[in-house]
Amino acid sequence: MSTENLPEGPAAERGGQPASLQTDRGKTVIAENVVARVADLAAREIRGVHSLAGGVGSRLRRLAPGMGDSNRAAAVEVGEKEAIVALDLVVDYGVSIPQLAEAVRSNVIERVEYTTGLIVKEVNIEVTDLYFPDSERDSEQTGPRVQ
Repeated sequence: MSTENLPEGPAAERGGQPASLQTDRGKTVIAENVVARVADLAAREIRGVHSLAGGVGSRLRRLAPGMGDSNRAAAVEVGEKEAIVALDLVVDYGVSIPQLAEAVRSNVIERVEYTTGLIVKEVNIEVTDLYFPDSERDSEQTGPRVQ
């Protein structure tokens, strides 16, 4: 399959408009796990995100039945034209959480819209923990506390 006619770069480079999923030549359906994977990767691209906490799906199923899968780091709800994303983040200590959240939100929206053509209505972020690099190194050096 030729890729010479595919757009390149993020959505902003091509006018910021996502591609249409419904055309006169057919309909494209994108699975939730694809959207979740794109959102997961986009969040991890941002400096200061140590990791994505697993289990976000179980929290989302309580809030919105049918949304989320506990095996994913990102949980999504996908409609015909729109998507909602939820992420649980572990962030590096010392970063500005509001600035980090906005950077993650912007990158997730840009990547998901460009990659899937869906319009991202919301990116909800919950910071569930902080990562302290020194504490991990200290625990490795001291070993177990009991024998």
